[in-house]
Amino acid sequence: MAANKLTKAEIVECISEDTKVSKKDIHAIIDFFFDEVKAALTSDRTVEFRGFGTFEVRTRKGRERARNPKTGETVRVPDHGVVVFRPGKELKEAAWPLRS
Repeated sequence: MAANKLTKAEIVECISEDTKVSKKDIHAIIDFFFDEVKAALTSDRTVEFRGFGTFEVRTRKGRERARNPKTGETVRVPDHGVVVFRPGKELKEAAWPLRS
């Protein structure tokens, strides 16, 4: 399955080849982009990319009787935030025929 993975380094390579901008500059731009997305999400803002999808933080309800898989010990897990992604219409339509 790992062969189907696209890494940030591969994205930097593709963008650099297509635009003739240095890999160093592309890498910096991508890092700034991710920093902005993280900052928005940690400030409880929704990040929307029209045609691609939406990222947002939702509260996941805690549990009183969760189990630590390493020790088997029962632990309490408090309510906490999780990042969720909802694909946009165009991405959904593009992905629909891929898995049958």
